[in-house]
Amino acid sequence: MTKKEFENLQKRLSYSNESAWKVLNEEEEVDDFSKSYMDFMRKGKTERTLVEESIKILEENGYVPIEKADPKKEVKAYKVYRSKALAIYRIPKEIENGFNVIASHIDSPRIDLKPRPVIEDTDVALAKTHYYGGIKKYQWFNIPLAIVGVIVKEDGESVKINVGNEPGDPVFVISDLLPHLDRDPNKKCRDINGEMLNLIIGSKPLVFEKMDSAVKINILKILNEKYGIVEEDLMSAELELVPAFEPRELGFDRSMIAAYGHDDKICAYASLKALLDSKKIARPTVVVFFDKEEIGSDGSTGAKNQFWLPPLKKLLSLKGKDVNVFFDELIENTAVLSSDVSAAVNPTFKDVHEMNNAAILGHGIVVTKYTGAYGKAGANDADAEFVWKIRKLLNDNKVPWQTGELGKVDVGGGGTVAKFFAERGMHVIDMGPALLGMHSPYEVVSKADLYSSYLAYKAFISNFKM
Repeated sequence: MTKKEFENLQKRLSYSNESAWKVLNEEEEVDDFSKSYMDFMRKGKTERTLVEESIKILEENGYVPIEKADPKKEVKAYKVYRSKALAIYRIPKEIENGFNVIASHIDSPRIDLKPRPVIEDTDVALAKTHYYGGIKKYQWFNIPLAIVGVIVKEDGESVKINVGNEPGDPVFVISDLLPHLDRDPNKKCRDINGEMLNLIIGSKPLVFEKMDSAVKINILKILNEKYGIVEEDLMSAELELVPAFEPRELGFDRSMIAAYGHDDKICAYASLKALLDSKKIARPTVVVFFDKEEIGSDGSTGAKNQFWLPPLKKLLSLKGKDVNVFFDELIENTAVLSSDVSAAVNPTFKDVHEMNNAAILGHGIVVTKYTGAYGKAGANDADAEFVWKIRKLLNDNKVPWQTGELGKVDVGGGGTVAKFFAERGMHVIDMGPALLGMHSPYEVVSKADLYSSYLAYKAFISNFKM
């Protein structure tokens, strides 16, 4: 066999995972899409603010609350669930044999304030916290933080809080110990526990004579004057700490985006835009944003609840369908993309990856056949036939894609919302871009992977049939 014959055989039989930048010809479109995404992320750092921003975009594009939808026409509607989850429906007049669903989650690892947060210690006012999701605690020290959320007052009035994100706002900090006093010879670094994540919120006493809790009372006075609240109102509040810095382009070539909350708001935005930009839909389509994925999808707004199904059943009933007979068949023929992020290989820490099955930054959307850990426990594992259909869809539509796992066997692993669809009998697979620094306050994504995800979701909405 000659060298040329070998090279031709190698090219024909072997799989080559190439950079998405080589495939994408729309560099200007990639850049414009990235800028719109960054603007979305500035406004939607929490579940509530992301839902609010999504509704603005939907209504600008003709979508209405599902209660106002006319079932006799093509339905373009949305359903907000408890302010922190969202389902978007695009349902044609006639419904045949199943749905296409894209599901992502809009919660991100963060730090929450406790129900009784405000304390004073050594003339410093602090807020006690409880972290949410899988974080590396040390990453949250000494960075500017914003407080975002809602407080429900005694009279039932809801007050929105957003301090630290706008120019001129004060910010808040969890302060670390200086290295001069952190020299335990028996340890490389100090052990950090959750009770150390105390947020500095003030230091000025209300009066200058020595009085107990004068700094704390001054903080409560400021909150009362600005928001009309008292300390007890903080018990009926959801207040989240998120990084105060904005999304920024990363690198001399501006090829990446650094931001808080790519996991998994990036998939939410890509699927939202894909739905709005699709001129046609292959089948009835639902795009769902869940809460609580980072803590196991528990709670009423998590994927275990599947809040998007009852409005769909009602809609089918209004269209004259016998839901009891019709619905189970539809569900069995439903295809779901669990749109969640994957882990890109960090060149500094390659040892945690099995490189033949690792996702590379900038090589397109990552298709993940199975998730879970330690023998695929807790996984959805897509069947070969469904993987083939997705593979063909991506290839036919020239979407850059790759496969990937979340680290080496017995080292990595993780779960998504996929299994909560699979256990109802739907066809499900995980698909999303790969990140560097996942779960950190400043995650990194390639613009090429963001745009590849948008193209993949758009192809799924426009062309996929079982």
